[in-house]
Amino acid sequence: MKFLIVGLGNIGPEYALTRHNAGFMVLDRLAAQHGFTFSMTRLAYTAKWQHKGKQLFFIKPTTYMNLSGRAVQYYMKQENIPVENILIITDDKDLPFGKLRLKPKGSPGGHNGLKNIDEVLNTQEYARLRVGIGNNFSKGRQVDFVLGQFPEDELIQLPGYLDRAGNAAITFCTIGIQAAMNNYNQ
Repeated sequence: MKFLIVGLGNIGPEYALTRHNAGFMVLDRLAAQHGFTFSMTRLAYTAKWQHKGKQLFFIKPTTYMNLSGRAVQYYMKQENIPVENILIITDDKDLPFGKLRLKPKGSPGGHNGLKNIDEVLNTQEYARLRVGIGNNFSKGRQVDFVLGQFPEDELIQLPGYLDRAGNAAITFCTIGIQAAMNNYNQ
């Protein structure tokens, strides 16, 4: 069985450690832990990993956040992966830092990357793992906040948090959405 795991983010060193790149960070952490590497391919950095009889296909779209749907659709078709086997990992300013929320489907909730995926796939029937980044910003400063780097106190906690998010993604693929939700939603 094949799964498509998509980490959302923006390419370029200036975005590397920003809150909006939480999806990329989760996939980078998984790659470091499990020994797979990403290669630049069409529309995305991609990697494959076999785990417990499952084929996991990871992508980090290079289309920038707001056009992520193009890469998701391309690899969904290229790898012949059904929508129910897709997991999108993204940041969420409406969740406190350190909280995870896994859902089998849902609305984009104001997230432009998810909004584009919804439009391109013409469905909201795909799983998403929302990685809380908090919302400690003043009115009108949302863009600066999500494109800003994590403060020192959060950077210290970040590796453990990314590990939990990666484990949630692997659980989704190996034993299903319900078990992953039971284990990782708080």
